[in-house]
Amino acid sequence: MTDKGVDRRRIVVGVDESEESRHALRWAAGLANWAVAELDVVSAWHLPVGYGWGAVPLEWSPTEDLEKRLDVFVDETLGADRPADLKIVVREAIAAELLIEQSKGALMVVVGSRGRGAFTGLLLGSVSAKVAEHATCPVVVVHGDQ
Repeated sequence: MTDKGVDRRRIVVGVDESEESRHALRWAAGLANWAVAELDVVSAWHLPVGYGWGAVPLEWSPTEDLEKRLDVFVDETLGADRPADLKIVVREAIAAELLIEQSKGALMVVVGSRGRGAFTGLLLGSVSAKVAEHATCPVVVVHGDQ
């Protein structure tokens, strides 16, 4: 809900900087334009179990770092077609759980078929499979750039 009590019309796209998520971003931007909806570009980060904060510089912010990288990724992917109302959402979370949370109230969630951690040959990655199963709105899984 917005502060005026009206739901935003929005499309959510999961992005992990992989080529598959680049295709999903293009698809979602086109859909958002067609549906006259805002576009939320969503990405998650988390430190692996046992990694610990002692191994990273104190001044480093993973959220800010990822936001900057995604801003570049979006510009490289969409260029002049970048929607003015595009919003980048970055949180410390498990990717599938964040996308499922962001699906609440969305028109649709768009994800690539598999991302950076994918095994070659899989038709559907673990994140896209979990989101497709648990999201509270329709989900589109984009395969390739067609």
